[in-house]
Amino acid sequence: MSLREAAWRYQADEIYPEDLPMIAAEALAAGPDTPMLCELAGLPRNADARDIHDAFEEALCESGIELPDPVLARRHALRRLAAKFVDGEIALAELAAGNWWETEVETDEERAFVSLIPQCECCIEYTLGFDQRTWAARMRIAALALTSSPPLGSSW
Repeated sequence: MSLREAAWRYQADEIYPEDLPMIAAEALAAGPDTPMLCELAGLPRNADARDIHDAFEEALCESGIELPDPVLARRHALRRLAAKFVDGEIALAELAAGNWWETEVETDEERAFVSLIPQCECCIEYTLGFDQRTWAARMRIAALALTSSPPLGSSW
């Protein structure tokens, strides 16, 4: 994973602070070498999350990478989720994890996809009853529409 991709995924809450030192170490192995990236790579996983976050931001700055807007990063993550669903990489129950229903959406495709995501795994059976096949078909249609819609502005 590139440092730029890590920045986007971190802002979308897909990467935890304790994972950043290893990501920094992998980035160092791939090539870019900055003082703060070296320092971040040397931090233990159990270091203070704020220290890790600050080191990550500074390492990004030294590398010429800006942290993306969290809302835009989350919208990109939503598209990745839809693509994984279309490709069969995630199960229906996994869609309910991650508070996706709280994502600030802007397009009709995003709204349609998010509106079908249950708020939690236990809500799947409660909200859908026994008609999970119809729901899965609607999710697939919404996911296909989202993944084939025009790309968002900035990305990695």
